[in-house]
Amino acid sequence: MRFLSRRLVMPNDLNYANSLFGGRALEWIDEEAAIYAICQLDTNSLVTKHIGAISFESPALQGDVVEFGLETKKVGKTSITVTCLVRNKATKKTICLADDIVFVQVDPHTRAPIPHGKNQKLLEQQTADEVNALTM
Repeated sequence: MRFLSRRLVMPNDLNYANSLFGGRALEWIDEEAAIYAICQLDTNSLVTKHIGAISFESPALQGDVVEFGLETKKVGKTSITVTCLVRNKATKKTICLADDIVFVQVDPHTRAPIPHGKNQKLLEQQTADEVNALTM
């Protein structure tokens, strides 16, 4: 799992118990997972089809830096399924795990699903190439 971005928990992100509001966490997860899927499939014509199991494990408090780990779980003909782990940057404690987030590529005009032409092996190679480029 690659941790690709971070956010600072601000006062406007808190619930009545002064911890990160679950709805805000889900908003961030959907956005981060969408960006990841867009980069994997090289298209921004994606829609969120499904978000599966969501498990909240520990709170995030004001001032905490949270980071988002994402990985490709499955690649379909028109879809990509990803997992997103949100954790505290300092403590590495899991805050939330969202599994089976499915995005579908759609035609920008008709909004009908269309094939994206990618497969799991191709995406794994693409990721390896990106990581190698960063370490050079």
